[in-house]
Amino acid sequence: MNEDSIKIGKDVVSELMDIDFSKIAINDLLGYITTFGKNLVVAVIVYFVGRFIIKYLMKAMKVVTVKRKVEPSLVTFLNSLVSISLNLLLIVVIIGVLGIDTSSFLALFASAGLAIGMALSGTLQNFAGGVLILVLKPYRIGDFIEAQGFGGIVREIQIFNTVMTTPDNQTIIIPNGVLATGILKNSTKAAVRRVDIDVKVAYGTNPDDVRKVLNELVDTDERIINEGVYVPFIPMTTMAASSIIFSFRIWVAAENYWNVKFDMTEKVYKELTKAGIKIPFQQVDVHVKND
Repeated sequence: MNEDSIKIGKDVVSELMDIDFSKIAINDLLGYITTFGKNLVVAVIVYFVGRFIIKYLMKAMKVVTVKRKVEPSLVTFLNSLVSISLNLLLIVVIIGVLGIDTSSFLALFASAGLAIGMALSGTLQNFAGGVLILVLKPYRIGDFIEAQGFGGIVREIQIFNTVMTTPDNQTIIIPNGVLATGILKNSTKAAVRRVDIDVKVAYGTNPDDVRKVLNELVDTDERIINEGVYVPFIPMTTMAASSIIFSFRIWVAAENYWNVKFDMTEKVYKELTKAGIKIPFQQVDVHVKND
């Protein structure tokens, strides 16, 4: 090692000895405190602004659910879910404003959400279906619906399932997921329904005589609507193998559908018989030819 190198080394050591590390530490600490203080002030402002926005959104959500007449049980659950989600989002934003890395928190929330979603996939699907049903109202309590091979009157619309009773008083419970995404027939959603009765009479019968009997039945039953677009219609629809068929189409209020259908079917038979109009049965005519 030459003398120049030794001299340079001594100069460096001398300069390091002259540096006051305590002042550097204090300056760094003051800078950190100043930065953190500014971030803290901004975080406090973000907190109060965020709380105000959350409060406003919750009020708006309450107004919307009241207008849509959403079920009270669903309203309570949705309010809690939205409130918790928005507050968690606010906490993450505040942590980011303070200068703390939020990637670990986001990864934790994402992992937890993924795990919960995979574990409760079927349940969450039914819950989402229940929410859609309660909000969009494809059917209501008291409606007669047909879905998944079952038909009955809706008794309860729960968060995860719909409970209905069949005409023979059996209880059917169907998950909301399949009801919200599958094909569903609601027979009572409309206020007015059409009753269709096929009336078979023998060949040789005068169609006017058949219509006369059926129109008299319409005139004597106050439950049948006979005005506007709801006018009874009696076309002859088919010439079958052993009969001619009329389609007796009448309109009634939805709640009277089954009673009118059953009553009118019996009355059609009685009045046609009384009028001497033959109601045929399935038969085959055999012609014997002598050589």
